Amino acid sequence: MESLDLLANNMANASTGGYKADREFYSLYVAPEANAAPSTTMPVVERPWLDLSQGVLQSTGSALDLALSGSGFFSVAGPNGTLYTRNGSFHLSASGQLVTAQGYAVNGTGARPIAATGSSPIEVASDGTVRQNGNIIGQLQVMDFPAGALSKQGTSYFRVSDTSVQGAPAAGTSVQQGKLEASNSGTADGAVRLVSIMRQFEMLQKAASMGNDMNKQAIEQVAKVGS
Repeated sequence: MESLDLLANNMANASTGGYKADREFYSLYVAPEANAAPSTTMPVVERPWLDLSQGVLQSTGSALDLALSGSGFFSVAGPNGTLYTRNGSFHLSASGQLVTAQGYAVNGTGARPIAATGSSPIEVASDGTVRQNGNIIGQLQVMDFPAGALSKQGTSYFRVSDTSVQGAPAAGTSVQQGKLEASNSGTADGAVRLVSIMRQFEMLQKAASMGNDMNKQAIEQVAKVGS
């Protein structure tokens, strides 16, 4: 059931830009009453883990759609602190600031917002430098973190779960203008995993049914001996 919950959430976000799938890590459960009986072990989800593999970069033609090729995250000013995202579907606010779909200001280096003037087009270089009319108006802050340092905040945002962990500028990552990163949770992969989980579920049902039958037979045999 835990696996199905994770899979259902992944499939529901198969079209969410920058979404990162949740995966499960299995271990073996042994009943406390039967530690010496290996036959009583069964797989359980020990903990979920975040799959940060890159999704497919899709061309959109919009100058304010940005994608990251490589590791790292865009830094944005969330309502309760800095958030990080791979969803680069940005637009300009009424005041000219570069913001996310939810209205969070996109951070430039030094956590400074990036603001445009007028309606002239914006150009973004592969290193994140943002220009308008040939003038530099900022540089995108792209940060990277050690494995396990981030936890999900909604569908496409992340926050630092351990305040003692410090991020660093992403190395070797390029910013792609006019593109968006798709979810790394594909519907085809989800369908295959769903079949696998359902087969496991059926196997466990059969094992439980066999156990009930064995208990029933044991009780009936004891009754016959007693008579």
